[in-house]
Amino acid sequence: MQAFIFSSTFMALEGLAYHHQCVLNNVAQHTKLTSEEIRFFLSLLKLKKLRRKQFLVVMGEVSRVESFVTKGCLRAFTIDEKYEEHILQFAIEDWWISDFRSFLTGQPANQYIEALEETTVLQFSYEDLQKLYEQVPKFERFFRIKLQNAYMSFEHRVTTAISKSAEERYLDFTKRYAYLEQRVPLYMIASYLGFTPEFLSKIRKDLSNGG
Repeated sequence: MQAFIFSSTFMALEGLAYHHQCVLNNVAQHTKLTSEEIRFFLSLLKLKKLRRKQFLVVMGEVSRVESFVTKGCLRAFTIDEKYEEHILQFAIEDWWISDFRSFLTGQPANQYIEALEETTVLQFSYEDLQKLYEQVPKFERFFRIKLQNAYMSFEHRVTTAISKSAEERYLDFTKRYAYLEQRVPLYMIASYLGFTPEFLSKIRKDLSNGG
């Protein structure tokens, strides 16, 4: 029995180490941490596993954590007065996701975030983020860069939506996010692009026929 408990504990720690390494690789893209800074950062993170179709954020509730995806795929979406869904964002491995406005202000979220696959994320609270900024100021630069990149991606999406044809918008999506097409249902891609599923099917058919 003791050997079994030890073995299970070891495997759990080994698994956690994998998720920690994923987020450290992400941080290392923009900043270099000391061993002490790494230990402090990791001490703030909590591992959460989501079942398929489980919600990470529910509209109307406060989004109290920022999440980093180490495994799986999620979507962020809103529902309008006609109960139609509008997808705002997808997030897969190595992406950060939350209702950031709600996370920063403590106001109710205006979107849902749902797991499309079995998903694992590392999370920290707003209070822990402030501790991180205080103890490791490098993270202020890191998250500033992340916000800048997110803004540029949003600006590209808006510009594409108002200046490109439907076919060009779809091709731009497949070029930028080729890995998503194999993991996300086509009707969700249609929602993200602002199309009906039928219209997206027609675009794909026309393109496959060389139209």
